[in-house]
Amino acid sequence: MKRVSKLPGFTTRRRLMAAGLGCGMGGASVLAAQAQTQGAGNATAPRRPHILFILADDLGWGDLGCYGQTDFATPALDALAAQGQRWRQAYSSSPVCSSTRTALMTGCYPHRLRVGLEEPIPGRDSPHGLPPQTQTLPALLRAQGYRTALVGKWHLGHPPAYGPLKSGYESFFGNLGGGIDYFTHLDGVGKDAQNDLWDGEQQVQRQGYYTDLLSEQAIAQLERCKDDARPLLLSLHYTAPHWPWEGPDDAATAAQLRGLQHLDGGNLRIYGRMVAAMDQGIGRVLAALQRLGLADNTLVVFTSDNGGERFSRTWPFSGQKTELLEGGIRVPLLLRWPGRVPVGVQEQLAISMDWLPTLAAAAGVSVPEPVDGISLLPWMLSGQAAQPRELAWRYKAQSQRALRRGDLKYLRIKGHEFLFDLAADERERANLATRRPAQLAGLRAAWERWNASMLAIPPEAYTHFVRGDRQADRYAVKDAD
Repeated sequence: MKRVSKLPGFTTRRRLMAAGLGCGMGGASVLAAQAQTQGAGNATAPRRPHILFILADDLGWGDLGCYGQTDFATPALDALAAQGQRWRQAYSSSPVCSSTRTALMTGCYPHRLRVGLEEPIPGRDSPHGLPPQTQTLPALLRAQGYRTALVGKWHLGHPPAYGPLKSGYESFFGNLGGGIDYFTHLDGVGKDAQNDLWDGEQQVQRQGYYTDLLSEQAIAQLERCKDDARPLLLSLHYTAPHWPWEGPDDAATAAQLRGLQHLDGGNLRIYGRMVAAMDQGIGRVLAALQRLGLADNTLVVFTSDNGGERFSRTWPFSGQKTELLEGGIRVPLLLRWPGRVPVGVQEQLAISMDWLPTLAAAAGVSVPEPVDGISLLPWMLSGQAAQPRELAWRYKAQSQRALRRGDLKYLRIKGHEFLFDLAADERERANLATRRPAQLAGLRAAWERWNASMLAIPPEAYTHFVRGDRQADRYAVKDAD
């Protein structure tokens, strides 16, 4: 296998595939070789694995015990780390959620689609969404015999034009928007708030704390494996610990909210209860895998959609959600696949868009259209040493830009440029820009080349907008084909 770092210039999709690191190539060949070795003398083909992909919302890199959290306990996820792999250098494709979810679904940089520019789905009236004709992970696996289910947050467009059932999922239970109240399941506060809890494309009413409802629905999907012999892709996308700040015993808080973001609310103790509730739910889901006899043939992945928010622990990094500092884009990543993934800690760089080629390769499914992500299976299955690669980001209409090449990171924020050596200074405090001007110029030029290959960010695309006179202007740019 060639090293990505030897490829000239920025690593494009075509170059990745030529290097044997693209979807269905590098990772799939490792999987096939391992399956052949394990199955020598056995004419029966190995079973395709079930895939349980668990996504937290706004979880900080250090919010789990296995990543250094000491203020509250996360025993289920800590046990998952002990049974599998803990990755230290995993990234989100964006510092905000719908852009990252675009990358997760498509395997591409989010800026290749209008839906992935900034945070273009602020509410149910947005005309933007993931076009149904787009190649997605659930669509690829479903076409090859997988049962596909999404339980939890979608945030990639509303019906009738968009939705999980139009992008490859066979079933859906969860919320379509960016956040809902954990008890009322409303998408806001006041007379205009609407129920945002769906079963398929029908609104439904359920009683209970939302994190618990999602865990219960995930277990119900696993129970179906007793009567449905197809392998399962189960995407379990929690909203926890995204605002509003409500733990499982904070039902009274919902009646007092003046807005879901409620900048006047929340604290570290409530946040801890939210993460603990998610951990407990995941523990129940993993116990169901064991009880149903599915655990040994299930690849479990746990990660977050972006860096942590205001109450998160991102130590030793600086920054948080909406920032291209490490705290805004570095995320926890845990993997377990009994008998296939060796136990340990992995230092390979990974990013959200890698999951489409990785999980497709694990399922033995080829990917027809080229993607930006690479298959992580060579590192997952063999535990081989990390190899350098280039990753790039942009945010806030390019007022923030970043590129990582090996251990070096180029960062620009509001016109100020920085060069960091993350191996020596992961907190991004020692700016090497004046000491290493040639390297700064090289990474800046690489970012410019990458940016030129992405869609331009229209003036109306920005995050956490304030409703006002420019609302119509924000919707002027249509989705790219």
